[in-house]
Amino acid sequence: MNHLKAIQLLALGGLIFSGCTSDTKKVERPNILLIMLDDSGYSDLGCYGGEIQTPNINQLASAGVRFTQMHNCARCCPTRASLLTGLYAQAAGINGMGVNLNRNAATIAEVLKDNGYHTGMAGKWHLSQTKPLPDRNEQLRWLAHRTDHGPFAPLQSYPCNRGFEDHWGVIWGVVDYYDPFSLVHNEEPIKTVPDSFYMTDFITQKSIEMLDSYKKDNKPFFLYVAEDAPHWPLMAPEKDIAKYRDTYKEGWEVLRRERYRRMVQMGLIDSTMYPLPMNSSGQSWADCKKKAYESACMSVHAAMVDHVDQGVGKIIAALKKNGQYENTIIFVLSDNGASYERGYPPGFDRPGFTRDSTIIEYNSDHPGPETTWNYIGRAWASASNTPFRYWKKESYEGGSATPFIVNWPAKLSGLAGTLNRGVAHVIDILPTCLEVAGATYPDSINGTKTPKLDGKSLMPLILGKTQVLHDTLYWEHEGGRAIRIGDWKMSALSRHSWELFNLTSDHTETHDLSAKYPEKVKEMNQAWEKWAVSEGINSKH
Repeated sequence: MNHLKAIQLLALGGLIFSGCTSDTKKVERPNILLIMLDDSGYSDLGCYGGEIQTPNINQLASAGVRFTQMHNCARCCPTRASLLTGLYAQAAGINGMGVNLNRNAATIAEVLKDNGYHTGMAGKWHLSQTKPLPDRNEQLRWLAHRTDHGPFAPLQSYPCNRGFEDHWGVIWGVVDYYDPFSLVHNEEPIKTVPDSFYMTDFITQKSIEMLDSYKKDNKPFFLYVAEDAPHWPLMAPEKDIAKYRDTYKEGWEVLRRERYRRMVQMGLIDSTMYPLPMNSSGQSWADCKKKAYESACMSVHAAMVDHVDQGVGKIIAALKKNGQYENTIIFVLSDNGASYERGYPPGFDRPGFTRDSTIIEYNSDHPGPETTWNYIGRAWASASNTPFRYWKKESYEGGSATPFIVNWPAKLSGLAGTLNRGVAHVIDILPTCLEVAGATYPDSINGTKTPKLDGKSLMPLILGKTQVLHDTLYWEHEGGRAIRIGDWKMSALSRHSWELFNLTSDHTETHDLSAKYPEKVKEMNQAWEKWAVSEGINSKH
């Protein structure tokens, strides 16, 4: 369906996002459901070319809109900050890992709560200052619930003090899925969990409980479902792992080619515009000495994504049972590309033993249970991020491109199954929420003046009124950086020089044009440097 037809259909439905129809009658404000996976690769989901079984998310995509050029901030903390505030992460106070979100950075929850919405959150926060104890052994005891050292971060930074009426989830960024550290309900720590506990199920359960409570009155709701999975450690129920036991035995190169083939077949990408680069790890499956270990790790990653999808199915079923589904706008995305990380030993947020003192086996040949702690590493991460280069943390597309689904049965049914190739960023989600809710961004929050929003509403893109929201987009995290101006993008690893790409012919960033167009590099670098200074970033990388 072309964009003009979509606009006509929406006009016939009387949809005007100022909150009123042409006869000035009030439109019922929508519920907003924001679902974010953690470290899921660009092509993990079935509707983005993956082999992982995600029928429930796929259904949201087939009844909604899939974006091909949505972007995050390439890492957990900055993406969460930008998503919730409409600001670049640095403007929101997130200049690194484990720091507090600025009090003057108004969150979606704070604004919508002030505008008559219920606000709930289930899952991972990761926007509070988290510090280790001075004594490493005591830190390990704390992580294993063997000792108590009070709040997990400054209480004023907790979600319940940033606009959420209820938060059930973790404050820190890494969890033992069977017995998570920093699990809270609002300010209260949850000190014990049942033997049947699994973090993804807990997030699902609490999301449904909040949805059930919201049906008791006529107020709309904003629910933020911040999944921990599939972030390491690789832990999943055995029945889910069993589905994928043999799926990855041919290795990451075969997986990458198969995903690429499906993506082209689905029309998500064009093989000319998106040439398939080599696996960014430089590792060959033929040379791999631990094939059984490697395939086992990826099997658990897949199982974790699968289990998230099962939870999404239950949440959607609850929405339908409660009569909330039709007028709920649902967003699904990932906070960054799949994770390259591997080999971190116990320490900081990684326990050495469980609550009952069982020693945790790192890099186990049999990942999945609570007593193991594994990672997928660079080669699988590169395959998970097909067709792009690199992974989580880096500002190349492999780190910052995300699947992004928008589903709103009552208002966007005319766009069912469409692909949107407009360029967007997670800074645009808060302005979108405010527009559909008929809410205004406040001049001040928590007694302080708010900064000017960096994001813009996605509705003009969704409705086909424009292809571009921003002239320029910027990225920076731990020295990695990027800038996109129109169809030109420059990307760089930390302590490396810029590489220049024209995305109309090379969206996978395979052919560096910096030597051919030095003036373009100079021009774009000046723009990035100016932005970096304005954000307080040390631009000398």
